[in-house]
Formats: sequence, C-alpha cells, structure tokens
Amino acid sequence: MSRVLKKGWIPLLLVIVLALSALIVSRLHKIFGSEDLNANAGKGIEIVQFNPKVVVYEISGAPGSTANINYWDADANTHQVNNAPLPWSTTISTTLPSVSANIMAQSDGPTIACKITVDGVVREQQNSDGHNAQTFCLVKSA
Repeated sequence: MSRVLKKGWIPLLLVIVLALSALIVSRLHKIFGSEDLNANAGKGIEIVQFNPKVVVYEISGAPGSTANINYWDADANTHQVNNAPLPWSTTISTTLPSVSANIMAQSDGPTIACKITVDGVVREQQNSDGHNAQTFCLVKSA
C-alpha cells in the first residue's frame, strides 16, 4: 500500500484539488452569478405597433408645362426626373424615426410650385413665377 501511495499521491492530490476547486467555483457562481442579465431571455421579441411616415412630394405648374425635378428619398439618396409633365407627385413611406425631405424643380413654363406633406400635414410649400421658374421645398426633420 505504501508503494502505491508513494507513486500515486501526486495524481490523487491533483484530482482532489481539481474536484474541490470545481465545487467552490460552482457554489460561488450560484451565489454571485444567479442573476438573469437578459430580461428577455427565452421570450419572443415583443412587436410594438407603429405607423410608418408617409412623405408626399408634389410639383404643380402651368397646364401643359414640364419640369426637371430632383428629390431625396427616405435614405437621402437623390433622384432625378426629367421633363415630368405637371402636375407631378410621388410618395415615400418609411419606418425610420426621422427623415429629411427636399425637392427642387425647374419648369419650362411661367409658374411652378412645390409642396411637401408629411403624414397628411403640409410641412412646406413654395411657389415661383418667371421665365423657366424654379423653386425648392425643404423639411429638415420629419
């Protein structure tokens, strides 16, 4: 027996120390790490109802005239429409919390007007008279 003890005491001590360490770590984790840090763990994501923002760009002018139009979409990318017959309009719908709306137009007629409507409310309206009339409307934050 003493021969086995002489040769095997180090591995035996190592096994005992590792088992005791695992037990201590397990107990400490139960005491200090028992909080659920993620309040939604195991639950589905709650869907919150919202209404998307609807931005309507409108350009109007003299009957029979056309316009070159530049406007921003919901991501502030520019779009160009050449020789659009008036009246002209386009609608943008977005779920972004805020959107900037900008439209510029130049007509080949004597008058032109622009209007930006956000969720049914007119936020900006401008008009211009003159040869090849031009105008712009800007809503910084809608």
